[in-house]
Amino acid sequence: MTKEPPALNGSIFYPGSDHAVLMLHGLSSSPLEMRHLARYLNSEGLTTCAPNLYGYSAGTPELRMEAWVAAAVREFDALSARYPRVSVCGLSMGATLALALMRERPSAQAIVLLSVTLDYDGWAMPWYRFLLGWAYYTPLRNRWRYREESPFGLRNEALRAKIGRAMQRNDLSEVGPSSISLPALHEASRLAASVRTTLAALKNDCLLIHAIDDETSSPRNAQFVAANIGSTVLRTIYLDDSYHMITSDNEREIVARETAVFLKESEAASSAEGGAKPVVSKALARRLRQMASIGK
Repeated sequence: MTKEPPALNGSIFYPGSDHAVLMLHGLSSSPLEMRHLARYLNSEGLTTCAPNLYGYSAGTPELRMEAWVAAAVREFDALSARYPRVSVCGLSMGATLALALMRERPSAQAIVLLSVTLDYDGWAMPWYRFLLGWAYYTPLRNRWRYREESPFGLRNEALRAKIGRAMQRNDLSEVGPSSISLPALHEASRLAASVRTTLAALKNDCLLIHAIDDETSSPRNAQFVAANIGSTVLRTIYLDDSYHMITSDNEREIVARETAVFLKESEAASSAEGGAKPVVSKALARRLRQMASIGK
């Protein structure tokens, strides 16, 4: 019998409507990355949950990527037992993890991919990154760590300076860890490789938001997902005043607003297809009609 992992502190949960949103943070990080977005979505009536994931989040033992997916599935199932609709939202490698989760739980309402990362190919990534796959099989495996440096995923200079000071004092900040181990990066690469081959099977409504100047994962990541995912309803938004951490950077309000609108539209459209009469504003009804006409 598989032993259940221990309960973790630091998770974020804001109760709201019967539409819950599972929010997955970036690699070796914490739910702090999702706090602003979770609060905004909750203010719009949605239930939001940003958990710590055993084996994936900072402060937990580093496990293989299969354990990350299993932890995400457990969180999804726990929400599904309480709420009739559950959507999934992921940031950075959390977006890639969200795609892997949707493969296991296709009943999810919708998926929101923020700075999706299938490859660390942004302009600030070190030139030697292609050697890390080889280094994993050497003694460097347990010694080398990738250290975060300015701009820390932030175009906003004031916030960047604040995060820089925080990372000097602590191993973790509100926009991620100060360093990531080589084994974690290796498992992230394995996760991305597994997701690439199964995108066509994912049919859920999908929202992609990506910064055109993302220094960690270039827009090619979002473009690859958009070109290969099987979603009938797909919306892609590119930002021009942010870097990788779009839930915290200059356009975080745009990210929050567009995410809320998309999830509500997905819910309303699904309810209408099921025969129920959703309560929607005139503006939302107009946008739904526009979406339907585009799909014809």
